[in-house]
Amino acid sequence: MLKVAIVDDEPLARDRLRAQLAEIGETMVVGEGATGLAAIDLAERLAPDVLLLDIRMPGMDGIEAARHLCRLAAPPAVIFTTAYDEHALAAFEAHAVDYLLKPIRVDRLRQALGRAQILSGARAAGVQQAAQSARTHLSALVKGDLRVVPVSEVRCLQADQGYVSVFHPGGVLLIEESLRALEEEFAPRFLRIHRNALAAVDYVVALERDRLGNVSVRLRDLDIALPVSRRLLGQVRKRLRSP
Repeated sequence: MLKVAIVDDEPLARDRLRAQLAEIGETMVVGEGATGLAAIDLAERLAPDVLLLDIRMPGMDGIEAARHLCRLAAPPAVIFTTAYDEHALAAFEAHAVDYLLKPIRVDRLRQALGRAQILSGARAAGVQQAAQSARTHLSALVKGDLRVVPVSEVRCLQADQGYVSVFHPGGVLLIEESLRALEEEFAPRFLRIHRNALAAVDYVVALERDRLGNVSVRLRDLDIALPVSRRLLGQVRKRLRSP
């Protein structure tokens, strides 16, 4: 029996897939969801063999969810289900097992499940460039669990010894990504203030100068002040003054 999870923001689409799976047999629907974040939660809690995943959903879309899922030690085999064909390349770059266009035929779904059964449990890799649009969340494995932080809540990003610390109201998440790549992906949300740090422009409260003339950035909801390099101080001030 293949354990299957269904994630689609349209209830009728989930109902149709559930009915088709019942017709095919040898599958068990272990959970359903309507968002990309729900897909991640289902994958972690229920460890499905296969994830039937819609692409266009509010918030985190299916492509981004698949990219985060690839961090798991044993990610589910992903079968994208969508009414749009323009995402095919990104889907396969995200190591999807198959890509089904709605309305989905039972024989096509059966074929996709057959492929998934062969590939189930195979670890996906190399998907950081699976989609061209900026992610809505950052993620990392913490003691075997996938932790996800909304980019909109990130106060700053600080690089140190090959890792980047993601500071947010809930704490700090350590990710293995390049600070330069993050700067390019999330511009203009973040401002480089130092060779090893980016600050979220919307959360900058003030620039502060100490008695030695060193300038630092104070960020909302963060108890640390981040130093601003002398080389970057001029453009930091200019950016913070701009509307």
